[in-house]
Amino acid sequence: MFVECRGTYAWSSKVCLIFLQVFALTISMEESVALASDGVFGDSESVINHKPARRKLDDIAGSINIDCGIPEDFKYIDAKTGLQYTSDAGFISSGINKNISSKFSSTTLHKSLTNVRRFPQGKRNCYTLRPPEGHGTMYLIRASFMYGNYDELNQVPQFDLYIGVNMWDSVKLDNASHLVMKEILHAPSDDDIYVCLVNIGCGEPFISSLEVRHFHDSSYRTESGSLALYRRLDAGSTTNEIVRFKDDAYDRIWFPYNLPDCESLNTTVPIDSHAETEYKLPSKVMTTAIRPMNSSASLDFDFYIGDSTLEFYVYMHFAELEALQENQTRNFSITLNGNPWGEANIVPKYLHSRTVNNKQPVRGSKLKFSIHKTLNSSLPPILNAMEIYMVKGLLQAPTCQEDVNGISRIKSFYLVEKNWQGDPCAPVQPWDGLTCSNNGYESPRIISLNLSSSGLRGKISPSLFNLTALQFLDLSNNSLTGELPEFLSRLSFLTALNVTGNKLSGSVPPDLIARSEKGLLSLSVANNPDLCTSAQCKENKNSVGPIVAAVVSSLVIIFLALVIIWSLKRRKKATKSLVRSPEETWSLKMENQRFRYSEIVSITNNFQTVIGTGGFGTVYHGCMLNGAQVAVKMLSQSSKQGIKEFRNEARFLMRVHHRNLASLVGYCHEGTDMGLIYEYMAGGNLQNYLSGADISTSPLSWRERLQIAVDAAQGLEYMHCGCKPPIIHRDVKTANILLNEKLQAKIADFGFSRFFSIESETHATTAVVGTIGYIDPE
Repeated sequence: MFVECRGTYAWSSKVCLIFLQVFALTISMEESVALASDGVFGDSESVINHKPARRKLDDIAGSINIDCGIPEDFKYIDAKTGLQYTSDAGFISSGINKNISSKFSSTTLHKSLTNVRRFPQGKRNCYTLRPPEGHGTMYLIRASFMYGNYDELNQVPQFDLYIGVNMWDSVKLDNASHLVMKEILHAPSDDDIYVCLVNIGCGEPFISSLEVRHFHDSSYRTESGSLALYRRLDAGSTTNEIVRFKDDAYDRIWFPYNLPDCESLNTTVPIDSHAETEYKLPSKVMTTAIRPMNSSASLDFDFYIGDSTLEFYVYMHFAELEALQENQTRNFSITLNGNPWGEANIVPKYLHSRTVNNKQPVRGSKLKFSIHKTLNSSLPPILNAMEIYMVKGLLQAPTCQEDVNGISRIKSFYLVEKNWQGDPCAPVQPWDGLTCSNNGYESPRIISLNLSSSGLRGKISPSLFNLTALQFLDLSNNSLTGELPEFLSRLSFLTALNVTGNKLSGSVPPDLIARSEKGLLSLSVANNPDLCTSAQCKENKNSVGPIVAAVVSSLVIIFLALVIIWSLKRRKKATKSLVRSPEETWSLKMENQRFRYSEIVSITNNFQTVIGTGGFGTVYHGCMLNGAQVAVKMLSQSSKQGIKEFRNEARFLMRVHHRNLASLVGYCHEGTDMGLIYEYMAGGNLQNYLSGADISTSPLSWRERLQIAVDAAQGLEYMHCGCKPPIIHRDVKTANILLNEKLQAKIADFGFSRFFSIESETHATTAVVGTIGYIDPE
């Protein structure tokens, strides 16, 4: 039957229903708070017990706050900083959640230290962080560890910590209550930042929390490498408390620091260094300082390093806190290990910040600083704050980006469940099933891939062609279908190919056979009943030749008869009203919007950018030839939803057109490759806004919430009342309400929708579909 849709914008009770649902979800996130005493991380937490929490307006832009080891979907707000902490479940796929021993837990302990994620399996386990600002900018990354005897073994472990593929530091704890924080300033070369814990045989690795802060400038500069924090000191602190966000815009943690034979100097007048220096130093730190009690003495402090090959950058921060009289002056200079360091004559300015640092890295087994007043100074030297960073050279190159892209698409294509995290080839060891070439300096290449007996389904992934250095490929004992692709013969370094025990069909490419016959390729294709070599295919063709000739002759006669019958019947059909089933209309109406699989590969840039996953499979970002952005939903070979739901969604979207329903651009159906192409909705889905899952989104105003509710209601109203027969969605939920850049709402995901004929069908159905908790009561 035809589906007739008209522009009806009638209001109904669904407007109120959706509005009340949005209001109720918002209210449920505003829970009571439970207070805890002051600690290193903050003085209390607002605990939202398994309720999604909104991102605060004063959050650090681009910040990521992960409490490692809490249940998935659990979030809370730190009352002192106002920062929202979330579970690490979305950043890593391995590890086990554990609570620390009650003996080490107390009301003064920050919540993120009361639990850990432990890693009993695997040599390395990696977190994948993707800050919204992307690569090429500076980030502060902080990892915290407190053992707390979580495993009741009373054996404090030791393990290594890596940033990407390079060593960051070793994690060594003195006892079960010892808190270790590792911090690094790092500018990644890729959008993904990997933080890896490596087992060195001294107990299983664990982690308590992981935090990322975006630095909006390049104030901390190095010739190369990253900067690991060695010391960050708040000199002359009068409260003996740490200072961090909200006092520090970058959430640097400053520890109180005082020296013997020195006295504190402070002022109550705030010092705003945000407008004066690129370091954005906290006023609470800069309003205190130390000076020697003896006005003629110097400020002396030592740091014993031990390793003379290590390189450091030192930043000393000064601000004059006293309004000097006309006969008073404060001038000083600095020496490092007896040699002049920094500027020759430093004159701090009243209530203004100033930073002195070395432009080239310094070395030494000991760093002995001395701040002397100059001959013309009447007042002793001062120091407000100091930072010392250790240079971490990035000597190990990451895996070749082409290989990374290829193996990542293979992982997504087959939904590989192996412990594939971080860089494919490093650190320490490659992913399970991979072998890499690695000389320690050049980018490693993937030379061997073993996915034998891995439950693979569908065709052989075209992304294998990206692994251009591949020498050994083992895909045996899976359920792969389709033909053995010709592109495998263009992998010039391939010396062994094993596809035995699959369901491949067609012929083995002649070039593969030729290389095998020349001894250049070890080719194993046994136990593929429908796959044959060229010789076998030729033999089969000769044996069935006479039969084929006879069958063809018969078919020609039958075809001519059918043409005559069809011509007679067409005249009768011309006088009748044309009524087609949805299946017929599928092929007739959609042909002009059909895309070839090769076009899909081009539109998505070989499936480069994943923007979501669902019951069908993976959704990719794409760009049409005219520049229009699209979202491409590809049906996974392992998906439990099949061609019925795929066709159902395409069929509905081809018939309904409304400003509040997602628009279909086209589709792909080529063999086992099926995909739907939608208009791109830059705002994501409503669930992310209401749950706070996307920290880059701003809170919705009540006007915006109401408008979204109205948009969604109008889309449903159109489906129910504006279409004949009516359409029931049967899976309405916030995840299926998409938003564009102007926050206009559109209903999506019509895979479970159903037509209802008023005259011939009942509205009752016994089929359970959709998402539990979201089934339309109608």
